Amino acid sequence: MREHDRPDPATEAFIAHRNLLFTVAYEMLGSAADAEDVLQETWLRWAAVDLGTVRDQRAYLVRITTRQSLTRLRTLGRRKESYVGPWLPEPLLTTPDVAEDVELADSVSMAMLLVLETLAPVERAVFVLREVFDLAYDEIAEAVGKSPAAVRQIAHRARVHVAARRPRDIVSPAETRAALAAFQQAVETGELQSLLDVLAPDVVALSDGGGLKRAVPRPVVGAGKVARLMAVGLSRGFARMSAEPVQVNGCPALIIRIDGEIDGVMAVRVEDGLISGLYYVRNPEKLSRVERETALSR
Repeated sequence: MREHDRPDPATEAFIAHRNLLFTVAYEMLGSAADAEDVLQETWLRWAAVDLGTVRDQRAYLVRITTRQSLTRLRTLGRRKESYVGPWLPEPLLTTPDVAEDVELADSVSMAMLLVLETLAPVERAVFVLREVFDLAYDEIAEAVGKSPAAVRQIAHRARVHVAARRPRDIVSPAETRAALAAFQQAVETGELQSLLDVLAPDVVALSDGGGLKRAVPRPVVGAGKVARLMAVGLSRGFARMSAEPVQVNGCPALIIRIDGEIDGVMAVRVEDGLISGLYYVRNPEKLSRVERETALSR
């Protein structure tokens, strides 16, 4: 590339860290569309910065992204209050390298993002920046507008909160794929006992249609209830339905198609070889990122 064809330094820095910034925003928001909006806002602020005053460009960009994400997160909270039915994160078809980074894959999994939803906005920001991206406490303090001592306390509180709600162990992709395959076969055959065999006794099923597609309006809890829901609901359409194994949010999942058109994304949480969480995203506004891969990084 000739010198005069190169982007200016601000653009080069932003491009170099874009995947990281998107990942930060997405982990804080659970929405790719909102994460992209945050990146636009980050760029506008970054373009106005005097680069000569910036000691660490990566840290500075993360700080802008975090602040913009916190602002957006509070708006999202109000939006979710009027959301129709259960809210699930926007699924992403991810590149193979995301699954290879076990910690990153765990942090963006559907199950983990739902745990992060239970944190207060600043707690979520502190947890993500510390536990996922390993930022120093003083860097996080600048990003969230707190003292380093306060950030340490927030980080401890967030870790305890997440540890009480997250899966006990990180499950291998092979174990998740096996559970998904058994679940798919059980649903296709419509055998209630086969479904019960793959579901944890206290399994929770969530379906997100966003008021735009039919979905179960409330969480369904318990293997018996979930198995009956699957056997009655999904089996009716299996003559026209196909399931494609993919990597969604760094984990094995299924893209469900009816008559060749994407109907939704099925993700799971697996514990002790059984499905303890079943998440079906049908809201068409959340399915634009499952037809092309999204690059994430940390």
